[in-house]
Amino acid sequence: MTTDTPARLLQLLSLLQTPREWPGGELAERLGVSRRTVRRDVDRLRELGYPVQATMGADGGYRLVAGKAMPPLVLDDEEAVAIAVGLRAGAGHAVAGVDEASVRALAKLEQVLPARLRHRVSTLQAATTPLTSGDGASIAPETLTVMASTVAGRERLRFAYRAKDGSESRRLAEPYRLVSTGRRWYLVAYDLNRDDWRTFRVDRVSDPFATGARFTPRELPTGSAAEYLRQSIHGRQDAYEYEVEFAESVDFVASRVPAWVGRPEAVGSARCVVRGTSGGPMEWLAVRLAMVGCDFVVRRPEELLTCVRELGGRLSRAGCL
Repeated sequence: MTTDTPARLLQLLSLLQTPREWPGGELAERLGVSRRTVRRDVDRLRELGYPVQATMGADGGYRLVAGKAMPPLVLDDEEAVAIAVGLRAGAGHAVAGVDEASVRALAKLEQVLPARLRHRVSTLQAATTPLTSGDGASIAPETLTVMASTVAGRERLRFAYRAKDGSESRRLAEPYRLVSTGRRWYLVAYDLNRDDWRTFRVDRVSDPFATGARFTPRELPTGSAAEYLRQSIHGRQDAYEYEVEFAESVDFVASRVPAWVGRPEAVGSARCVVRGTSGGPMEWLAVRLAMVGCDFVVRRPEELLTCVRELGGRLSRAGCL
C-alpha cells in the first residue's frame, strides 16, 4: 500500500497515461488503496489540470483524455530512454523538422535523467549506426543541449570556435537563439569578444560551457533570429543568389524541398519558382535540386547552371558504363 499521497498520485498518473481505460477496482488494487481513495486522487489530478474522464457502470473506469494544454508527463525508465535516444539521434543532424523546440525538449529531459539512464542512452546511441547521416555535418547532442539551456536560461556561454579558414579562438557570448536551416544548426549570439552580433555554425563549436552568469537579452538588429541569419549568409563574400523554375505544382515542390532551399512560388497551375541565397557548396545545391524529382531550369546564376550541366553529364556517363 502506498501511504505517501504525492507518490501515489504520481503512480496513478503514470498508470492513466497508458492509453487504455482503467477500472476503479483495478486501480485500487494496483495502488493498494480503496476505491474511495482512488476517486479522491482522481479529483486531485483534475484540480492539477489533468483531464481524467470517468465512465459509469459495471464496466466503467478512468482514462486520461486530451485537454486544452499539455500537463507534465510521467515516464518510466524505458520510455524516458526511448525518447532521449530519438531526440539525440535527430538533434545530431540539422534535419528539416527537427528545430529548436526539439533541442529544448532534449535539454529538459537530459537535465532530469538519472545517471543510470543517461548512461543507458549514451551506450545505446554509441552502439547503433544510422542508415543516413542527414544533410549536414554531425553535431554532438551535448553541444546542442548546453546551448539550448543557456538560451533558455539567459546564461553566458563560453566555447571554442573554428572559423572557415581553420583558425581557432575562444568566445564568450550571450546566446540568443538556435536556428536550423535544414542542413545545419546556427547559434545567433552577441559576441562579447567582438562587441557585436554574430552567427556561429554549431558544427564548428567545441567545448561549450555554461558560465552561470545571467544577462538581459539585447535587441537584435533585425526582427527575428532567422531573418538575422538570412542576412548574415546573404552578406558573406561566398554567398550567391539563385532562382530555379520547376515543372511541377507548388504543393509538389514544397513537399520535396527542405526549408533552407526556399519557399516555392506559383507561376502557373503546374509550375513554380524557388528563389534563395546560399553560402554552401554549389555542387550540393545542384544535387538537392535534382532530388526534387521533376524537371527544372536554373534561371540564375550561370555558375549553378554550369554545375547542374556537369552533374548531369557525369550521371549520364555513369549510366553508360
